Amino acid sequence: MRGFLASSVGVTCAAALALPLTLPATPAEAGPSTLTSEAAAPGSTQSLPLVPLTRKRSLGPTAQTQGLARRNVRPFSLVGVVWDDPDSELNGRVQVRTRAAGTGDWSDWQDVEAHNDEHAADPDTVESASSRVHGSTAPLWVGNSDGVEVRVEPEQAARDAAEAPEPEEGTGGGPENRRAAAPATASLPGGLRLELVDPGGDPPSPQDRTAGRAGGASPGLRAKAVPAGVTNGGGTKATVIPALSREETTRTYFPDGTAQRRATPYIGPRPRIVTRHGWGANENLRERGFLYTKTVKAAFVHHTASGNKYSCSQVPSIIRSIYRYHVVSSGWRDIGYNFLVDKCGTIYEGRAGGVAKAVMGAHTRGFNTNSMGIAVIGTFGATKPTDAALKAISRLTAWKLGLYGANPRGKTYLKSAGGNLYRKGKNVRLNVISGHRDGFATECPGRLLYGKLGSARTTAARYQGR
Repeated sequence: MRGFLASSVGVTCAAALALPLTLPATPAEAGPSTLTSEAAAPGSTQSLPLVPLTRKRSLGPTAQTQGLARRNVRPFSLVGVVWDDPDSELNGRVQVRTRAAGTGDWSDWQDVEAHNDEHAADPDTVESASSRVHGSTAPLWVGNSDGVEVRVEPEQAARDAAEAPEPEEGTGGGPENRRAAAPATASLPGGLRLELVDPGGDPPSPQDRTAGRAGGASPGLRAKAVPAGVTNGGGTKATVIPALSREETTRTYFPDGTAQRRATPYIGPRPRIVTRHGWGANENLRERGFLYTKTVKAAFVHHTASGNKYSCSQVPSIIRSIYRYHVVSSGWRDIGYNFLVDKCGTIYEGRAGGVAKAVMGAHTRGFNTNSMGIAVIGTFGATKPTDAALKAISRLTAWKLGLYGANPRGKTYLKSAGGNLYRKGKNVRLNVISGHRDGFATECPGRLLYGKLGSARTTAARYQGR
């Protein structure tokens, strides 16, 4: 076991898919944390400052609608709005219209989710304190476009919301408990600007370049399936980590057999995972070091709130866009989620550092330590998640949680790093598979996805052989 599950804080090719035996007791940074120049990256980000459009007298002398009139821009596929101070909230409505490249047709007005601070690094961490971090909305996928119009309108807080009691600890939940009421006269945060993201060209198809066979382990798998962006001795990069049967998974991660299985008796088969190289991550964008925590005790399920108007062939472009938006526009060290899942059930590697390792993400503000974040691409307040996506969540959690001895149907304790539901330092009892709203008062992962997590827990446990 020690030979395979050796500790590896940092980047090593031979142990890329290995589960680390020991990791630092507190999050530790491996290697320097420097950002490579964006100039070398494929794709691009256009950042357009918003300007005052109209004034609403009822909102007071300082509250103005900001935005941009229709204009031609360079091609882009994803939009969002950012502002200077990450601790400021955008209490208002953000809407965009876009023009499809090629047809010249303008879309209807589309809402952009304004509150996105619940997807972020934990308070008082190096990542959250970086001078590069900005406030940001959720991103919205609009497809290949070359024209845009945007308006950001401040809202006047309702009197009854201002007088509503504080939400009870542990209520989780609905949008009615999202956050404290906005001021009676809401003004917009400073430095508002529209971010237009071009994801760049697609990488080679993962189906064309796989590391081993989907049904079983390749003799060269551990040498080829290296952490994304790291080249092995042969100079090749894997685009897919192949699926393994439950027996093959056990032999791969617990090669010494019986003694290890007593400690971790249940583990699901490893699912097929498209690597960062497979979806085309430009590793020059992210910070170079990795952050690890001690273990993985829970999985938080999210939705990206980026809309449902996409085809599965577009997903690599969507993930590259979210990645660029998180890093370049929002100022995070890497994409926030540990994994992403599309409507066709394909699983994608998210934040770099090793798919089997306890990589610290920026997905559930206050609970990123000893957890992982899985984002289903889409918006699920009024749209049901597909069966394929739910199956992928179950397979992924059965495997990854099984590596760390966690029961998908069980409960666990995580210590809050601070948020709008639980004070800093509170030990919180949570489902091992939780929705984002269980740790932070938010609509995420959407009502209809959240309602399916019970069946995902049952299915994941069955995959583990429970």
